[in-house]
Amino acid sequence: MTESAKNERDFESSHDQVQYSSGAGHVPLISLDGMCNPARRPIVVEQIANACLRKGFFQVINHGISQQILDGALCVASDFFNLPTQDKAKLLSPDIRRPVRYSTSFKAGGAAAEAEQAQSWRAFLKHYANPLPYWIGLWPQNPPLYREKIGEYVVEIQKLALKLMGAITESLGLGPTYLSSKLNEGMQVMSLNCYPPCPQPQHSLIGIPQHTDYSCLTILLQDSPGLQILDSGDHGSWRAVPAIHGALQVHVGDHLEVLSNGKYKSVLHRVTVRAEGTRISIASLHSLGMNVKMEVAGELVDEQNPERYKSSSFGDFLNFASKNELGEGTSFLDSLKFSP
Repeated sequence: MTESAKNERDFESSHDQVQYSSGAGHVPLISLDGMCNPARRPIVVEQIANACLRKGFFQVINHGISQQILDGALCVASDFFNLPTQDKAKLLSPDIRRPVRYSTSFKAGGAAAEAEQAQSWRAFLKHYANPLPYWIGLWPQNPPLYREKIGEYVVEIQKLALKLMGAITESLGLGPTYLSSKLNEGMQVMSLNCYPPCPQPQHSLIGIPQHTDYSCLTILLQDSPGLQILDSGDHGSWRAVPAIHGALQVHVGDHLEVLSNGKYKSVLHRVTVRAEGTRISIASLHSLGMNVKMEVAGELVDEQNPERYKSSSFGDFLNFASKNELGEGTSFLDSLKFSP
């Protein structure tokens, strides 16, 4: 047996089944180290397809982004949330259309009183990121390394999103470049999240209430556990997602469910709180352009599988979100479904 044949056999033996994170309720963990090898790529594509089909969620390792970049992004995000209140307040805004905005659920009056009254327990900074040269000048200048470190992370995550979406559209029979140009020119929204220790976590308080993301894909980096996904295949139970060093979490979003005509489901997820330790996460949400409509792929529609969703854009989501309280039984995805 040649060395190359032996390597291929060993690869198939170790990758023919999706790994699952131990103690995490069967959360798929996929290695991307075979993505660029034509002989190995089908195996990875099939693993991603199975995860999208069964969970709407998976974690990836060997994704090509250095640990230094991941750590740098988390560190500078933490530095931002540790800034004095008056510095962060300059970015405060309730306007969800602002390209850079800060928000927090924490009010004056003491942490215990806040926990009694709050519906969520989070502070966040959101801003647009693609194309980077257009938006980076609007980002915070403090901490001093913010633009450098988050900028490095943004570039690498955008590349990964294109790679993953290529595998997903390939798995749907649409080919790996089906959405490449539109997604490359589309929206990338960064959401940096801070979940401080909660003095009364037992009061049914949640970091973020259950919801799905409007995006095609969301790629998440977390420094500690807290994310949970709803496992529809296990009597609707919530599954904790572990914080594996170096791993990234990938969510199927509403617009991917639309594209696939319901074959791949947008994952319902939430964030829990805890009494000790601050949790930092960075979510990168990838969609088409602001007013570019995502629609069901025509190749996935026939007499047995009629079109099940209306087309919509990121701009349509913003219009919906501005008029509805998301996470309280109101769903953007539900508004896109044709009545049976």
